Amino acid sequence: MTRLLLLGGTGDALAVARHLHAPHVYSLADLGRVPRNLVCAVRVGGFGGIAGLGAYLRDEHIGLVIDATHPYAAQMSRHAHEACVLADVPLWAVRRAPWHPQAGDDWREAEDWRGIVERIASYERPLWTMGREPLAHLHEIPAAQFWTIRCLDPHEGHVRATIIDARGPFDLDGERALFDASRIDIVVSKNSGGRATEAKLAVARERGLPVVMLTRPPLPRAGREFHDAARTVAALAEHNLISTT
Repeated sequence: MTRLLLLGGTGDALAVARHLHAPHVYSLADLGRVPRNLVCAVRVGGFGGIAGLGAYLRDEHIGLVIDATHPYAAQMSRHAHEACVLADVPLWAVRRAPWHPQAGDDWREAEDWRGIVERIASYERPLWTMGREPLAHLHEIPAAQFWTIRCLDPHEGHVRATIIDARGPFDLDGERALFDASRIDIVVSKNSGGRATEAKLAVARERGLPVVMLTRPPLPRAGREFHDAARTVAALAEHNLISTT
């Protein structure tokens, strides 16, 4: 039997992992996201770079790697690609399709943190929905701004920021209530794709608010790429790598 290593940390990855059994392995970067009730093995922690991952693939007799990490986890995707080349192991990937602006959207692309800060400079109440990165910049909040930061990490807060630790999916009514309560006038987001966190974009569109969108990093090509978990599971079943019954 071909042993799979699923590199996870996203909702798509978890959906695939629920179809895996022993001896397949679901790998997570940190303890904060360890799911329950999985039948496959779960591995938590890093591999020690490209060489470490390559050694793991050989030592554990991995026959296929599936990269289902976050679209912005570019370093991990690069490491997976290089390690698979070194170990001569095929690589598949779940590459979630990005969002695309619709009629009425006001998106401003930014390449990095500096670009984001420049684009929100004239606004007072930004909503940050790009993970934990803003937490490292709380000391930089301008006196004229108050930040609302939504991420997965609990935080004690800041005199000029509210930190909300929450995991999607988020619906339209909940997002409208958040925008109202926090008086949001601009949204900062990664272009993560998917439906779980898309409602914020619809609310910004309804209210004519701008969205600063962090550009996706380039990712290495994989032998096969899928836009969602369902297509990935179907391909695994087609190749008799898992059973869906």
